[in-house]
Amino acid sequence: MKIASTLRAALVAIAALAGLSTAAQADGGTVVLTIYKAGWIIGGSGGSGVLNFRGRSYALSTGGLDYGLVFGGSKTVLRGRVSNIVRPSDVAGVYGAAGAGLAVGRGARAIVLTNQKGAVLELSGTQTGLMANADLSGLAITMQ
Repeated sequence: MKIASTLRAALVAIAALAGLSTAAQADGGTVVLTIYKAGWIIGGSGGSGVLNFRGRSYALSTGGLDYGLVFGGSKTVLRGRVSNIVRPSDVAGVYGAAGAGLAVGRGARAIVLTNQKGAVLELSGTQTGLMANADLSGLAITMQ
């Protein structure tokens, strides 16, 4: 009995270490995105950006749809970190958010988003323009 218990504990420890080594491979980088947004009830957004990951730069493209109370147009420049990625392509995907805001002239913006691959974007920056929104929005990021 004692041998079986010891063997079971050893197998659990090995499995835990294997899980840690997989998680330890996840890395992070920095992201800069410039997003242009306009709409009336239904809005759209598009833009571009750069991912810096393990000493290399990768071009990004963004696009999305908003539905709800959307009025106006704006330009948003966001900078921040991406975490929980193993390869640059893990940043690509669809990010969803619900939010509300008002920008008249220039204002601050901060957001945390997660995609289906588990990549987490923590971004902040400035929004310029005239934009009022209380909506559901989706942002798709693709590698160029």
